[in-house]
Amino acid sequence: MSGPASPGSGGSWPVPLRRTPQQARSKARLARVLQAAERVLVGEGVQALTTTRVAAEAKVSVGSLYQYLPDRDAIIDALAAGYLARLEAAMDDLVRAATAEQWDDPVGVLIDAYAAIYRTEHGFRALWFGSSLTEQTRAADREHKRRMADGVRRVLLALGTVRDDETLGRACHAAVLAADALAQEAFRRDPEGDPGLLDEARLMLRGYLTDLAARRP
Repeated sequence: MSGPASPGSGGSWPVPLRRTPQQARSKARLARVLQAAERVLVGEGVQALTTTRVAAEAKVSVGSLYQYLPDRDAIIDALAAGYLARLEAAMDDLVRAATAEQWDDPVGVLIDAYAAIYRTEHGFRALWFGSSLTEQTRAADREHKRRMADGVRRVLLALGTVRDDETLGRACHAAVLAADALAQEAFRRDPEGDPGLLDEARLMLRGYLTDLAARRP
């Protein structure tokens, strides 16, 4: 999985920057800055994400960093946007897989896939568990959960387990909110994810999926 500085589709960056890099050298510098910011975040915590500290870690001038990321909030927003984009890309991959395959246990596949991401994305955990999200990132996270819920809806429709009606989107959103809360607690307890709590998440969501499937005509 690529680092937090990966641009979105078409070469665009996932959050508004003070200035959008155009040249390959500028893009590479910004990528290096965000990789350095993640190292600081993981090693020293979110409070260390000052422009001075990140510039020093990236070996660039503060003025160079300031062109794109003027303060800690901008750094947090940029890192968070990269993490959310990668989670959504993983969901898109799962939707494609569900279209081509038949899963006996879709809940298990989804939870296992995202638990694997949580285990490797140390920066994501450090940011979300640090209680220092900006208002922009909180808003982005709310929209992210809605997109993830739509991904779950598409997985279930691809597997032919549910009927697409007006309640399905709401049910998938509720499932994502519940799964996210349980996953965060599982990884707060254990960097590898508390196995017992992840098992409880699987049991709960399997029951929910069974109820959704029962609503089919």
